[in-house]
Amino acid sequence: MQVPFWLIFPFALLLAAIALAPLIAPQWWLRHYSKVALSLGAITLGYYAFFLRDTTTLAHTAHEYLSFIALVGSLFIVAGGIRISVKGQASPLMNVLFLLIGAIAANLLGTTGAAMLLIRPWIQLNQSRVAPYHIVFFIFLVANVGGCLTPVGDPPLFLGYLQGIPFGWVAKNCWPMWAVGVGILLAIFYVIDRINYARTPRVMPEKTAACEAWQFEGLPNLFFLAVILGAIFISEPIFLREGIMLAAAAASYFTTKKSVHAANQFDFHPIQEVAILFAGIFATMMPALGWLKANAQQLLGANPTSEIFFWGTGTLSSVLDNAPTYLGFLNALFGVAGAKDISELVAQNTPHILAISIGAVFFGAATYIGNAPNFMVKAIADQNKIRTPTFLGYIFKYALPILLPMLVVIWVLFFKA
Repeated sequence: MQVPFWLIFPFALLLAAIALAPLIAPQWWLRHYSKVALSLGAITLGYYAFFLRDTTTLAHTAHEYLSFIALVGSLFIVAGGIRISVKGQASPLMNVLFLLIGAIAANLLGTTGAAMLLIRPWIQLNQSRVAPYHIVFFIFLVANVGGCLTPVGDPPLFLGYLQGIPFGWVAKNCWPMWAVGVGILLAIFYVIDRINYARTPRVMPEKTAACEAWQFEGLPNLFFLAVILGAIFISEPIFLREGIMLAAAAASYFTTKKSVHAANQFDFHPIQEVAILFAGIFATMMPALGWLKANAQQLLGANPTSEIFFWGTGTLSSVLDNAPTYLGFLNALFGVAGAKDISELVAQNTPHILAISIGAVFFGAATYIGNAPNFMVKAIADQNKIRTPTFLGYIFKYALPILLPMLVVIWVLFFKA
């Protein structure tokens, strides 16, 4: 049965609420965001369940959401049990090195794991002069762009691996884009941070809360982190992967010293906000993804170029979660390429798959909802009383003037026809 076009409106309303409500009525949004997200999600779910009776799509979306929140939530909990105390203050060059290490670590720990592990020491390292741009560039580099070298790095690439794209294909083909993208963003950050550093009065070490040497607490949680990352590769039986992740998270939480959680100011609010908002997003975006798949050939044409996939996947990844968007365009490529299986698709359409991969990962940094760690980083920064941009402020002050030019360079160098 055809999904009516009006059913996309709950998704549009939810995006509008996430963008505008914190700006117009922040206290109201803080109290009622869960009601808004879940109510709009319930409209879409109810239509699929009682009018379309599409239990297949509902079950598939539910499984995707549970897998998503199990991975993101378990990494959040385990990373919250690891305390990295750093020596302040950071120079611009030290900050660049830290972000580069974070971008590399994102490929080993996933963007969520790396972001949750490093955001607190990043804030501490810059505590005497932390500004909104510190949080934004951390989201750009550690929570998104940095994680495009392995399937573990970002959820879209992991979904591609599960579809049959070889594990080593990602690093082999994505490293030039990674090098250019990370290099441009680090260079821009260095210039901005250098100006900020020159304008900020130096604070004597004894007046800061930073420690005099780097310290690590909660290191046994590295074992639980390894368990979670290992569970990623389990596909059967159903929910075994998620069960292992949640069990590792529970073991981590109950075995971590309370002093470590207290030092990290750890609580469940950031992951609770992500879980609720993305429950609404996953539910309401079903009609949008369905419409994309149904109209792929009309939208893309009979012989689409890789740049169409780059901008198409990227643009929608900015407003949809980038993982299902990746799958939507990968399925669309199957439809227009006529490949028999994933091996043939990869062999004959490497530039197109590369465009889909880079578009999904890089554009995930364009908004707070493009990738789950973005929201979590913002929530932790807000928890630490750091000024962060509003939804629209993030887009107009940072994504458009800084991220977009980098994306244009990537397009011109690698995907322009």
